[in-house]
Amino acid sequence: MSEDCPFDCPESQLAREQIRENKKKGRRKWKGGRRVVFQLPELIDRISTFNMSGKLEIQWSPISHKFITWGAEMSLYQVQPLTEELPPTAFKVSDTHYAQVLTTNTNHHFVRSIDIYPKCETDLLLAIGLANGRVALTTFGPSEHDATGFPGKELVPRHSRHCNAVQFNPTEHNLIAAGLDKYRSDNSILIWDINKFNSNNEASHSGRMAVNTMAPAVELVKPIAEFAPSEVTYSLAWFYGSSKLLASGMNGKNIKIFDLRDPNKMVNSTSTKGVFNVCTNPNDDTHLASFYDNQICLWDMRNFEKPIVFIPQNKPVVKIEWCPTKYSSLASLQRDSSVINLYDIKQTVVSTDELEPNVMERIVTPGSPHNITSFSWHATDENRLLTIAVSGSIKDYTVFDRITVNWSTTTIVWSHGRKTLSYINDAFVDDISSHIKDRAKKRYGVQEEFAKNAELVKDNLSLANVWNWLQLTVKLAEGGMIRDTEEKHPGVLSVLSNIDPNQNKSDIVTMAWCDLGYPNCQSSIVFYRHEDRDKALRLCSWPLERDSQYLIDFIDHLETAKAYTRAATIAVFNLKLQLAIEILNRAPNDTDYGSTLNVVAMALSGFSDEPNSMWRQNCSICINKLSDPYLKAMFSFLTALDYNYDDVLNEKGIAVDDRVALASLYLPDEKLLDYMKKLAEELCSEGNLDGLLVTGNSDSGLKLLQKYLDNTGDIQSTTVIATRAFHDDLTSEIVKNWIENYRDLLNSWKMFHERADYDIMLAGFSTQKPPQQVYISCNFCGKSISAYLQNMDKSRGGPQLHKTTTTKAKLSSCPNCRKPLPRCCICLQYMGTTTGEPSGSKMTPFELWFTWCQTCRHGGHAGHLSKWFDEHQECPVSGCKCKCMALDALAGQP
Repeated sequence: MSEDCPFDCPESQLAREQIRENKKKGRRKWKGGRRVVFQLPELIDRISTFNMSGKLEIQWSPISHKFITWGAEMSLYQVQPLTEELPPTAFKVSDTHYAQVLTTNTNHHFVRSIDIYPKCETDLLLAIGLANGRVALTTFGPSEHDATGFPGKELVPRHSRHCNAVQFNPTEHNLIAAGLDKYRSDNSILIWDINKFNSNNEASHSGRMAVNTMAPAVELVKPIAEFAPSEVTYSLAWFYGSSKLLASGMNGKNIKIFDLRDPNKMVNSTSTKGVFNVCTNPNDDTHLASFYDNQICLWDMRNFEKPIVFIPQNKPVVKIEWCPTKYSSLASLQRDSSVINLYDIKQTVVSTDELEPNVMERIVTPGSPHNITSFSWHATDENRLLTIAVSGSIKDYTVFDRITVNWSTTTIVWSHGRKTLSYINDAFVDDISSHIKDRAKKRYGVQEEFAKNAELVKDNLSLANVWNWLQLTVKLAEGGMIRDTEEKHPGVLSVLSNIDPNQNKSDIVTMAWCDLGYPNCQSSIVFYRHEDRDKALRLCSWPLERDSQYLIDFIDHLETAKAYTRAATIAVFNLKLQLAIEILNRAPNDTDYGSTLNVVAMALSGFSDEPNSMWRQNCSICINKLSDPYLKAMFSFLTALDYNYDDVLNEKGIAVDDRVALASLYLPDEKLLDYMKKLAEELCSEGNLDGLLVTGNSDSGLKLLQKYLDNTGDIQSTTVIATRAFHDDLTSEIVKNWIENYRDLLNSWKMFHERADYDIMLAGFSTQKPPQQVYISCNFCGKSISAYLQNMDKSRGGPQLHKTTTTKAKLSSCPNCRKPLPRCCICLQYMGTTTGEPSGSKMTPFELWFTWCQTCRHGGHAGHLSKWFDEHQECPVSGCKCKCMALDALAGQP
């Protein structure tokens, strides 16, 4: 292998260094008349593989929407948001952007390294390190940089050798550093000031400012600084915070730090084989990274003796680069890999000591199916990078950052990028929790009348139906319509359970269609009557008699609500076909159906009960084509054979109360109970609140509520319905769990008034007296004064003593340790607790309660302090400047 191998890779550079060392030591072998340099076989294999595969690099430019690629040639691309029609030369690089090539530069060959001038605004200026050691400044055509005279200039070292690295200074943009191969005693790090071009040009009036030893007649532009004599430079990097410092990987065994202000010596140095791709952290000058083979080294400039972290890789590393938009995030690319490895490096400080950094690894797949050869971070867009594969495919990828989420009962906050926090407040989220909070503020569930609770949730039909059903059951119970049931709010299944097909069976009523006003009909209709069936109809809000005014009012109510198809279908179920036709004809044309309902009315007017009639046959064919469930139920009812109404009863688009009422009218006793049990089981498994009409406040109703809670998370409705309708089951574990969770939710939102309202309602259904929650204890002995007074009341004898005694017990000292009680700071009297009447029927008025400030601990009678703070702001105790009332979070609130 020749020392002048034109390929640029860490392995090639390492191999050349090995060759030099072998030459020095005389390690040579002669085979077949030619000299062979001894090297490691696996190293030779890796070098040859890399050289055959070629090289393809990519780099974002300082112009946010432009990037370059380079290998055999250099190309400039522009990225734009995706549109419906792409230009002919464009290609997608992501789901939101496409790229198209703007121009190509083929003027330079054997390119080994490239860097972009950091101060580009509209056009790019490139510094190209060539295989002959020169650094050429070039553009992609006429540009803004032509006025500076930079394009076309060359920076030439004294002797020709490979330029392994070139980099502009990120702070002082006019400075450019080049890292070269070794040449005798010549320096391998050269630093130029490109602004020198203009001054030299004016002095010599020469168009060529860079020369080499082959053109001695031309003036040589000298570097402003030179470092590392008789050494080889593999990589270099400027420090972002200290623009005069430069880090360099040297000789395959050192990383050295140089200072432009003192060119005679290096600032710092460490011994390591990790000399490739030395890069400084844009956000922290104390961190430096490099790699060797399959090992990434992380350095701390404050302790440069050894790496603070070694990050092993599965394969040889191709490239590493710090993310400029995220603090201490390093990306690496391995050979023959289609993924990028990301490392978040977290520095931990305990007291004043820094511990070993914690490295969190993650892997991102930019989306290319081929192996990636290079990548580049965007300078300003957070976590955005470009990748290029061996096939030439380019991907624009945004790394979704790990986010830190914190949340309270009202807000969720998470990190969004490097400097932003995003949040969602429950005021902007249509979530069940926001509905619960709004309803609680309106005293939902604790309204004494069930119908008022229904008004608060009228936007939720199922919930409104539940409260209306509870109101109806109370009304029916008070009116004596429903009696002899163990349940406070019985369901239809409980009401119909008394029907016995053998002993207490229903009456069968048969009516001919011709008697109903249809002389062309020959058959009849059969329905059933029973006292319990009538109760079920009333629970469904249906009329008991077909000719009652209640039916007319019920249908008028449905028409007012624009439920025309439901009103017409219920009229048909009650054998009022002419009324159904009138309803359909009255429907306005601006409904969802428009003139279609008039056509339905026309079809309904041709009703015939003959099994082979054309009307029945056509209706049977067209039923499945109807989209409205009530229209389908209407014609299914009229075309039913042998009184089989399964198609109607199983139509889920029909309201549960309508299906139950229809079954109560037309199903025989044997089938009625079976259908109700099946319907109850089905509704309970769905968590459909309409099923409470069937189950009532039974154990099945509790299961239905639990399923509803599992489906919706509405702990509020579940709890208040259970409290109001299932108050006989308040001691069951499932109901107690609901109650505690709902109370805890209100407390977490600091909705204490709403929680207190619920507690008061809950106490009204409980047979146990609520336990005492507030006690007064002595400050000296700690024993309860309240407990002493309660025991004193109990020991005063029987009811006769209560009738004759009118004095009120007062205390001026602790009944246990006899220490004096505190005085009221207003009236200066001892704070004695008044028990009221001996019978305990009269409570101590609030004006005499113990009250004190939680800050200054001064206090007195509540009534005295309330009057004081109506006119004063500071504490009534002389010398105390505490503004007690202002410290109260509820002060000033209505």
